[in-house]
Amino acid sequence: MCLCVCVCVCLQEARCGFAIILMALYWCTECMPLAVTALLPVVLFPMMGIMKAGAVCVEYLKDSNMLFIGGLLVAIAVENWNLHKRIALRVLLLVGVRPALLMMGFMIVSAFLSMWISNTATTAMMLPIAQAVLQQLSATEAQADERDLEAAGEDNHAFELETKQTKEEMTVEPPEWNADTNLERRAKAREEKYTLLTKGMSLSVCYSASIGGTATLTGTTPNLILKGQVDKIFPKNGGVINFASWFGFACPNMLIMLVFSWLWLQFMFLGFNIKKSFGCGMNKDRDKEAYKVMKEEYKKLGRMTFAEGAVLTIFTLLVILWFTREPGFVDGWATVLFNKGGEFVTDGTVAIFMSMLFFVIPSQLPGSGGYGYDAEGESRTNVSEKRRPTQIHNSEDHPSSFTDKSNITLKAPPTLLNWQIVHERMPWNIILLLGGGFALAAGSEESHLSDWLGAQLAPLKSIPPFAISLLLSLLVATFTECSSNTATTTLFLPILASMATAIKIHPLYVMLPCTIAASLAFMLPVATPPNAIAFSFGKLKVIDMVKAGFMLNLIGILCINLGINTWGYSMFQMHTFPDWANITHNKP
Repeated sequence: MCLCVCVCVCLQEARCGFAIILMALYWCTECMPLAVTALLPVVLFPMMGIMKAGAVCVEYLKDSNMLFIGGLLVAIAVENWNLHKRIALRVLLLVGVRPALLMMGFMIVSAFLSMWISNTATTAMMLPIAQAVLQQLSATEAQADERDLEAAGEDNHAFELETKQTKEEMTVEPPEWNADTNLERRAKAREEKYTLLTKGMSLSVCYSASIGGTATLTGTTPNLILKGQVDKIFPKNGGVINFASWFGFACPNMLIMLVFSWLWLQFMFLGFNIKKSFGCGMNKDRDKEAYKVMKEEYKKLGRMTFAEGAVLTIFTLLVILWFTREPGFVDGWATVLFNKGGEFVTDGTVAIFMSMLFFVIPSQLPGSGGYGYDAEGESRTNVSEKRRPTQIHNSEDHPSSFTDKSNITLKAPPTLLNWQIVHERMPWNIILLLGGGFALAAGSEESHLSDWLGAQLAPLKSIPPFAISLLLSLLVATFTECSSNTATTTLFLPILASMATAIKIHPLYVMLPCTIAASLAFMLPVATPPNAIAFSFGKLKVIDMVKAGFMLNLIGILCINLGINTWGYSMFQMHTFPDWANITHNKP
């Protein structure tokens, strides 16, 4: 009897392992769309007797999915009203156009925007701006070179005339001024310089977008996967991962990575010539011309509209509510008002509530000339102007002219968002990917595969925890170069949770660094969409990206492990094995 039970359990573990390996192969090879592969547990787990179909389906829409949807609705509203472009250009106008400062400015803006909107959208918006500025810098420098050479040629020509007048007896004339050769030489040097600058700027934008996404819980999908997996595997964790706690750990780490990334890209593509990079003592007219390009782009946006102000206000309120919901050192507003008897209000609740306002608040305020639109979509201001003339003295001939207004159907102005825009821009496939990861974690727990994996990894207890964290971060960062960061974290996090439980170390000590490491895909154009966009824009070769990305991968891994062993160690009390991590104790 006992043997039969043991064989049955082993068969369940093997079946679940087969399902995970199959999904891993499909995710890595992308023989089917990633979202379709994420639906396999709905078919495989019930057929293998691992979980009932209803229980599997429930895993596909958790609180983390709601947080993801709310965050994306905010991002869509920001993009829809071009608020992100206004912020980007405003910051760049403050930074200036000197090469090193320009690169720093683009990196800061890209990192900040990717904290709130998708990394791909940030890169796609910033790179054309960078290209326009660099083209203007190159054109202005070419004109300046031509002026300098013309002035030098005139001086040399005057010198030749003077020489011929005063020394007519000399038979050897001075060499002729060769302006064309000097111009070609300068043009070639300028082309090489701006080719390097274009490469560096393109990489700085895509890399900083990926780095910036790690700073907030909604910045990139792996962060939400970690929160979902922790809440699923350790249900009594007390909300250890929320927006405020994640930001407190990840934002300083992001800033450190950004600084070292800027220094490395500066060294690779600009060198450490302070005069050349920062423009000290150089011609300021060239900078003014390039500055005009950004200023003209900013002027095209016009004054900030009511819609932009409303989106910015909702966005700011959302961030404030996220930070103050459960700050950790004091009771947040959610605890005081709602969560005294349990965690009723979460970050997902706040995100959905604030994003609903986009579908309620109109995109314009009542004006002096009227409010709304008629049935043909024309502004009421124009309607009132059309209704005003000659209808009074012609009222006898046209008795219907006074009743014409009653036939006008006024429409309220459109709201800040409508469902058509959301339907077009929402990446619904990511929601299925998140759900597939939660289903895998649930299947591993039900089949006892997670317990078996933890037992196999128990010998790692003899290795110092910091070394385990470092090695696993390297493994995940290498794996994510060939697979999507979403698939990587979905596969690795349940295994890492089982390992941490088996060797009695804090689960976040390995799960947190590996989650951030999954976003460090810097070496290949196909690793992330931002890399692919930069590769197409920046005149890059694969070897350029490999050289720059290899060092940035190492920098990122070292920064993450520095953070987890310093401020992260005290924030999450890594020196103890928490009670909520004892899975057997948490089970009823």
